[in-house]
Amino acid sequence: MVIDFKGRVAIVTGAGGGLGRQHALALARRGAKVLVNDLGGAVDGSGGTVTAAQAVVDEIRAAGGEALANGASVTDFAAVEAMVQQAIDAWGRVDILVNNAGILRDKSFAKMSMDDFRLVVDVHLMGAANCCKAVWPHMVAQQYGRIVMTTSSTGLYGNFGQSNYGAAKLAQVGLMQTLAIEGAKYNIHVNALAPTAATRMTEGLMPQEVLDALKPEAVVPAMLVLAHESAPTRTILCAGAGTFEAAHITLTQGIHLGIGADVPEQLAARLAEVTERAGEQVPQSGAAQGTNEVGRALAARA
Repeated sequence: MVIDFKGRVAIVTGAGGGLGRQHALALARRGAKVLVNDLGGAVDGSGGTVTAAQAVVDEIRAAGGEALANGASVTDFAAVEAMVQQAIDAWGRVDILVNNAGILRDKSFAKMSMDDFRLVVDVHLMGAANCCKAVWPHMVAQQYGRIVMTTSSTGLYGNFGQSNYGAAKLAQVGLMQTLAIEGAKYNIHVNALAPTAATRMTEGLMPQEVLDALKPEAVVPAMLVLAHESAPTRTILCAGAGTFEAAHITLTQGIHLGIGADVPEQLAARLAEVTERAGEQVPQSGAAQGTNEVGRALAARA
């Protein structure tokens, strides 16, 4: 199977540089028409110019592809709706959305202002939600869509000094889970990519030899798989330095303790059984937890 995107229209946010630029170039090389969105701001989200997005568009066009530039902030829903309409007016549809836009304002939680916490959540989470909301009716109408969220190992597993970023990135996984369920009947597949890549957001955080190994290009194959018509749905792919893994949010079998005055003590004593991972499942929806709990309760009464 050759992964190509001929006839497809893609929107990539935060695509003026780094990983987003590589995503846009790769989609265009494989036949997609690409709307390149980038606010053109600094790593912390300040400032803005369409120059970065236009440079990527010029690069795509020079290689024979079709592309448009857009400088909307993903935090501005009206501007995001106009961005989607720009793609619709030019090409008649939107097939792919890659939510890649993001900023960093790293500090330990003790030193972080709530303004910095809120802004990072606004860009990563609300930015992704705004873009999904704007493309959703078009994807429903055409009975086709592929959405890629950009999560992070920080969101999945934590990282010192990134409470705001981690909260926003794991929240994108939660958004993915429900949108994938709601989009299933419309052939809208929603997945998440957790990249490890050297970009301007990681400069100075790692030794140079590590940064050299973590070229953004090495992450792109995972995005292409998740954005393609053959993509899975509700999958979290991790990618970096040419290595690919999958992350899962699982539910253990657990134990039934019932209701009683000494249940807290029983739970504390048997916590290792509760957290035992043998036989754990990857739930198909949030209902799996309640189904397991009620099922065990009823079985205990039988």
